Amino acid sequence: MEYGLLDLLNLLGALGFFIYGMKVMSEGIQKVAGAKMRTILSSMTSNRFKGVFTGFTITSLVQSSSATTVLVVSFVNAGLLSLTESIGVIMGANIGTTITAWLISIVGFKVKIANYALPIIALGFPLMFFNRERLKFWGEVLVGFALLFMGLALLKDSVPDLKANPEILAFLSQYTDLGYLSILLFVLIGTGLTVIVQSSSAAMALTLVMANNGWIPFELAAAMVLGENIGTTITANLAALVGNVHAKRAALSHLIFNIFGVIWILILIRPALNLVDWYLVSNGSASPFVSATSIPVALSIFHSTFNILNTLFLIWFVNFIANTVTKAIRSTGDDEFQLEYISTGMMNTAELSIEEARKETVRMGGMTMKMSKHFQNLVVEEKPKKQKKLLKKMRDYEEMTDRMEEEISEYLMKVTSSGTLSDSSTIRVTSLLSAVNELERIGDIFFQMSKDVERILKSEKKFRGKQVRNLQEMMGLVDDSLRIMLENLELTSQDGSLETAMLAEEKINKFRNSLRKDLTKDIEKDKYDPKRDGWYKDLFHLCEKVGDHVINVSEAMTGEKERVLKEEMDSE
Repeated sequence: MEYGLLDLLNLLGALGFFIYGMKVMSEGIQKVAGAKMRTILSSMTSNRFKGVFTGFTITSLVQSSSATTVLVVSFVNAGLLSLTESIGVIMGANIGTTITAWLISIVGFKVKIANYALPIIALGFPLMFFNRERLKFWGEVLVGFALLFMGLALLKDSVPDLKANPEILAFLSQYTDLGYLSILLFVLIGTGLTVIVQSSSAAMALTLVMANNGWIPFELAAAMVLGENIGTTITANLAALVGNVHAKRAALSHLIFNIFGVIWILILIRPALNLVDWYLVSNGSASPFVSATSIPVALSIFHSTFNILNTLFLIWFVNFIANTVTKAIRSTGDDEFQLEYISTGMMNTAELSIEEARKETVRMGGMTMKMSKHFQNLVVEEKPKKQKKLLKKMRDYEEMTDRMEEEISEYLMKVTSSGTLSDSSTIRVTSLLSAVNELERIGDIFFQMSKDVERILKSEKKFRGKQVRNLQEMMGLVDDSLRIMLENLELTSQDGSLETAMLAEEKINKFRNSLRKDLTKDIEKDKYDPKRDGWYKDLFHLCEKVGDHVINVSEAMTGEKERVLKEEMDSE
């Protein structure tokens, strides 16, 4: 019987079924434990061995190292993990992906889980219609698990039968007797296969089925597994294309780690395979070089041992790998004026997306602090060239805050439209939308203040020494309020206090009132200059406006009501 186009389409359809099932299950688990995953990853900041264990655990659960590494790249992109921390997790993911091989070789081929797939779907499908999010997501996990093993069963049935299709064997035999060159060739085939199907687990399943049917010998199946180790890094690197420089470095570190491992095991491939063969034979199993039925277990042993040894060896070189990728992918000088954490192509769970937006909002708050410092330097700077540079910086930062407000808001609206937000997440999104809007207004005010100073510099009028000192003192109070605002922006939940922020704003208001009284006295003494003192008055009033917007940001991030606290303070 010939293997026609319809048979090939059946094979591709079964493969798609398998990958889709894995995708549904992985996404369901991420939704169930999205926030917990972030907590777990953050808890291993000081210990690379904990990172390896975390990567292993998550990959064992989601059954996809690609899903884990893309998740890790997303966390690095969001600033939740440093580069060195991410490398440990990626190493653990490489070990965790071997669990898939064991499940397929032990469960997938010996127990007909596919027979129980429909009852599992019968249990999971109704859960997807519950109002409670957690039950709904568990329903996705169960349905995905069932689809995964149904796809595996179909995949096994769709692979060409060697006896019915001898021409397939004839085609492969042209490349199986080239010695070491055949091994290298099948490493490339394994890499290419994984790149095409975008899943090392799917490629591993296909390799095991092919080997179990006697399509390819043990040593070439092992070579394909090594190639799949390289191919699986492509997914993370594709995801990192739309990420920031930190995400790109994390993805590249995965590629370097896997390529280095494949190189050293290829040098020792013959002794390594003979050792696996000796182990199986000494424990009463058939040799994988002779019996095709022994190949799945032999490949699982080879795959697990290789990844464990590779991790044990390279875990001591985490800093070296981090330094290498940092040198390979350098930051550009324009990074300061680009979004650093948000990347539209990397939205995963709502929890992660909101965290990315929060990190970007913190960065936006930091820009307003820089604008404050640049403005203070502008007030006292006397050299025209430096004045021009400072004015340009103020303009650049104002444009960036405008862009950031637009892009963060648009990103948060996409998160909202996903329809999977919990009540607490919805409140966080609302708070962030309010905060970025207020921060954009702060940027506008600082830019307006710089334009006022520019007009003063072009005129013959100069501020008096006392006025310069007063403006510096006022800006010092504004800086204090900005620092408190940044602390509130750093909060991951609305558990902060607004009292300190309110006290800082009160000081700004009182000093503004004091400066206003001084101007009134100058008018009475006929010392008032309409142009110079008018600009001076505008500036300290604008400083007070900055304070108003700053307290609005703190109010949004802490969840407290400004008016209630203010009334309490006034009554004391």
